Amino acid sequence: MKIIKYAFIAFMCLTITNCKTEETKFALDKRYWDTKDYDKAVLELRYGYENDEKLPTFDNPEQRRIVEKLTDHQNYKVVLEDQELGINHRNEVATAFFNEWKDMSQIYTATDRKDKYLYDKEMLAVWQFGLGLQLKYFKLGNDQIKENADDPNSSRVKNNVNSNVNTLIKNYLIYLDEINNEDAFTEEGKGKLAEGINNYFTELIELYPNANYTGMENKAELMLKKSESEKIKASLNNLIELINLKKAQE
Repeated sequence: MKIIKYAFIAFMCLTITNCKTEETKFALDKRYWDTKDYDKAVLELRYGYENDEKLPTFDNPEQRRIVEKLTDHQNYKVVLEDQELGINHRNEVATAFFNEWKDMSQIYTATDRKDKYLYDKEMLAVWQFGLGLQLKYFKLGNDQIKENADDPNSSRVKNNVNSNVNTLIKNYLIYLDEINNEDAFTEEGKGKLAEGINNYFTELIELYPNANYTGMENKAELMLKKSESEKIKASLNNLIELINLKKAQE
């Protein structure tokens, strides 16, 4: 009995030690992460694990908090949506978050010998963090352009704003490229991929209803022919339908 008791105590000590180490590495005690927290966390996740060591996942109850905190949209929203803060400051923060996200996107891309994603749910959560962030990032940038312009309605300002919106749309098309890798996803991953289209692409079109979505519509139609997932095909059909609806309302 003593051996079992001591073994249990040793296990508990090890668990507590690991938890403390993770809290130190990932600032899990903070309500919101700033870009300094992201810089530290991304560095740890990209380079602090051995090649054969598994990264934190949603399915690991001991490490789930790390992924949840990493992909929590409130971390950037708490600053970027704060109207009490100046637009220049919010733009600086948005740019810093965007740069962190570009580094984040390299964390969960590993595949196995069968070309299956090892972390498809985590990779898509990071992707969708970026989709949501970019909606705020580009809008703040355009608002800043208008606010700092002598004439917000000038053709030069309108061209700059439209150019930024077109860049945002092109960035979103990269997400649709993942449908080319459909076989690399689990069924749960395919469902999460479809959710990203339903949620963030809809938000994009609602935010910029008069933008040019011809390229997106063409891309969606091509992916629709290629996909074998009913969930993904349904999301693509919804996307095409929404684009056509907005065109009819012009």
